[in-house]
Amino acid sequence: MQKPTPHNGSFMKILVAEDEPLMLMAIEAKLKNEGFEVVGVRDGREALKAMESFVPDIIITDILMPYTSGLELISIVKSGENRKIPIIVLSGLGQENTVMEAFQLGADDFLTKPFNPVELSVRVKRLLKVPAGTSKRVDK
Repeated sequence: MQKPTPHNGSFMKILVAEDEPLMLMAIEAKLKNEGFEVVGVRDGREALKAMESFVPDIIITDILMPYTSGLELISIVKSGENRKIPIIVLSGLGQENTVMEAFQLGADDFLTKPFNPVELSVRVKRLLKVPAGTSKRVDK
């Protein structure tokens, strides 16, 4: 397995905010297996706290979480100095209006739960500009 290309002195980092423990473990396992550094947290508040000590290359967030929701997380990130960080939203069926609100707040992509882990990996690599079939970023 190829490791991601170092970016600013470290490997590409993904922040995952998901309050369902099994879903969080599955996402972390898939992305770590792809060679990414993954930080998993259980709500938006923990995500914001994690961002005090590192800046992720991409954020994956659930919408409905305790304390700070995914929508609040998107709003805070996209209105601050880290506004260029791509965000993928995870949503359950029947949350189409909420997904539209997430896009209006600046989300870059979304997946409806349940989803195929391979599809998540493909979308992450697309937003990070990583060629299919590899985990290396192409810097332009």
